[in-house]
Amino acid sequence: MNFQKLCFAFVVFMTMVAFGSASTEKWEGRRCSVADTRGVWGYLATGFDSYGLPMAVLAQATADGQGNLTGWAKVDDDGVIVPATYTGTVTVAKDCTGSWTLTFPDGSTLTNNFVMDDNKEGYQSIYTTFGTMTAFAVEQGPAVCGMTGKKHTFAFNFTGTQIGVGPVAFVGQVIYDGNGNMYGTLTQSLQGTITSGVPFSGTYTENADCTGTVQITGDGNFSFIVVNGGKEHLLIHTEPGWIISGTEQQ
Repeated sequence: MNFQKLCFAFVVFMTMVAFGSASTEKWEGRRCSVADTRGVWGYLATGFDSYGLPMAVLAQATADGQGNLTGWAKVDDDGVIVPATYTGTVTVAKDCTGSWTLTFPDGSTLTNNFVMDDNKEGYQSIYTTFGTMTAFAVEQGPAVCGMTGKKHTFAFNFTGTQIGVGPVAFVGQVIYDGNGNMYGTLTQSLQGTITSGVPFSGTYTENADCTGTVQITGDGNFSFIVVNGGKEHLLIHTEPGWIISGTEQQ
């Protein structure tokens, strides 16, 4: 090997060493622990239950940062709405992976594996007990909740199924006036038939604990959880016969 080739090989080797070192340092610097779970979290899961039927879950969890959870959930299993409360435990590894186990009043349990995001303010997860369900969670953060009198505009995206009809999807804009009234327009897909510029209106409640409800005139009710410092809502339809969930973002 001549001198020029030797120098080139040395430079390539040192670059790889430096890149590998930097990558390792970055990974090692991103250490997680169960303390990173402390706070209030909103959670939205979608997929299919053990029988292959559509399912969606909206939940709020409070974690003490020491491995303990408490919370509530609204489960929509094939159009049947079931409320639930739970306690649970959570573990987190240094590489920011983890798992939690929830226990319900009837003694049944649910487990889930997850990966925390880079800011440790959200995670992606998968059910490991039953069905085919994936989910994500976002920390509530420093949100100011309740009727503030301030107007807020959100973009929204909902997908799901109407039992006996077929798949549905909605995208649009909604305005909350800060005093319990809401209105907007949307584009909808009902079994692939698109209709644009559909107006809607209704009322809503928002509680101090960052939970709330939406009542759309003629189109049913939703429950929502405020997350991401008030910049995002996680929602689920709460009328029998529907499995619809989605997000609203500022």
